[in-house]
Amino acid sequence: MSQQDRILNYLQDGRVLTRLNSWTELGILEAPARISELRAKGHQIETKMVPVRNRFDEMVKIAHWTLKC
Repeated sequence: MSQQDRILNYLQDGRVLTRLNSWTELGILEAPARISELRAKGHQIETKMVPVRNRFDEMVKIAHWTLKC
């Protein structure tokens, strides 16, 4: 199964993908590239930037990807 397939299946299950869980759950380091490739194939993937605190207690934003219904 390709990395694109793993991401697409994950999103089709209604789950939210981030860079961290793409690595820990799917073994995919470059999720943004795979998301871009899936979009180029016509998949409607939405990006929401979500504020979180990093380990240095700084506010940063991370991407949450979901499949549009």
